[in-house]
Amino acid sequence: MKELTLQYKIPLPPTTKLVHHKRRNLPQFQAAKWRNTRTSVNYSSATAATTSSLGVLELEEGSSGYSMRSKDAGEEEEEEDDAETSSSSTLLSLSVKPDRSMAMLDDYEMEEMDFGPIDPNHRSGYVAVVGRPNVGKSTLSNQMLGQKLSIVTDKPQTTRHRILGICSGTDYQMILYDTPGVIEKKMHKLDSMMMKNVRSATVNADCVVIVVDACRPPQKIEEVLEGVVEIKDKLPTLLVLNKRDLIKPGEIAKKIEWYEKFTEVDEVIPVSAKYGQGVDDIKDWILSKLPHGPAYYPKDITSEHPERFFVAEIVREKIFMQYRNEVPYACQVNVVSYKTRPNAKDFIQVEIVVEKNSQKIILIGKEGKALKLLATAARLDIEDFLQKKVFLEIEVKVKENWRQNEGLLKFYGYGGQIQAI
Repeated sequence: MKELTLQYKIPLPPTTKLVHHKRRNLPQFQAAKWRNTRTSVNYSSATAATTSSLGVLELEEGSSGYSMRSKDAGEEEEEEDDAETSSSSTLLSLSVKPDRSMAMLDDYEMEEMDFGPIDPNHRSGYVAVVGRPNVGKSTLSNQMLGQKLSIVTDKPQTTRHRILGICSGTDYQMILYDTPGVIEKKMHKLDSMMMKNVRSATVNADCVVIVVDACRPPQKIEEVLEGVVEIKDKLPTLLVLNKRDLIKPGEIAKKIEWYEKFTEVDEVIPVSAKYGQGVDDIKDWILSKLPHGPAYYPKDITSEHPERFFVAEIVREKIFMQYRNEVPYACQVNVVSYKTRPNAKDFIQVEIVVEKNSQKIILIGKEGKALKLLATAARLDIEDFLQKKVFLEIEVKVKENWRQNEGLLKFYGYGGQIQAI
């Protein structure tokens, strides 16, 4: 069956400017071994099971409505060749800390890398943010960063990847690992790989922030972490009692007392991540626990993840917000192509992978209306994030049981690596 592409165009409303930092492509970053190790991996054999797709493609400015067009066999073969070529790509490891050998660089190299002379009082380190699903880990991480990097919805287990966010000041740099919610029952291979990444985050961390929901009955740390995560001995540990705005002050005091008595955490801090209340107290506690040392990353970036990663996350967030039941959890979003065009809108091609044809039908909707709505919402947020106009193309594909396919899961970044380019 030939692939179909649904084309449409909706006028853009004005957008609100967001702060977004881009990585500088300095040759010194490659020479100095402070960055994470990158390797080339080919998972082309794991991506062979692809079925027919239907996509949404925005028309150039001035167009109206939408039209249908079919792709001929030649175009389909060409796309398959492109997929084979792109499957072998440079991957960025999230499992190992960058090498701090940059501390041995001379003053000239430090100046070139924007670090300047090393301050003996400078603190830097990794912070693992862990907890059960839907307790507000991503909201808290975004508040500490002062920018939205992790997607946030009212559905549990929205975060799949370990999101690396960088919060820098003149005398500190904290690197936050926003992790997926801890679950004991693993229904798919995807769940197991996500929990492995949570464990890895705590192993690499210099301190751990455990987030719990203040509205739920108190639990011991072993119960909160479901036996999935083990905190290393003497590792500084903070318990954050989130959603304090939803309960009475007297109840908060009782729960703080309970956690201080029945858990071995260093401190308990009540916060409202949604409204930013108490977030500065958390940052102060973290900074008091981080080791002295130079920054791991340039001070002007907020994440090591590439832009295409956040583009995919924005699309996935819109799926969670628009669809219900199993559909959002069965979706994997990949940026197939990202082309910067100096004299035109940047071109972004995205594929949404589902497990069943019935899920694809729901995702597309009658006459493609649901997919069109999704693409519009995603495009506006992507343009907000990138601070530029983009030309977005979305396709829906079926790959049966992709959540059980270890090769595909590694290719999608659940093995502790993400596509760097």
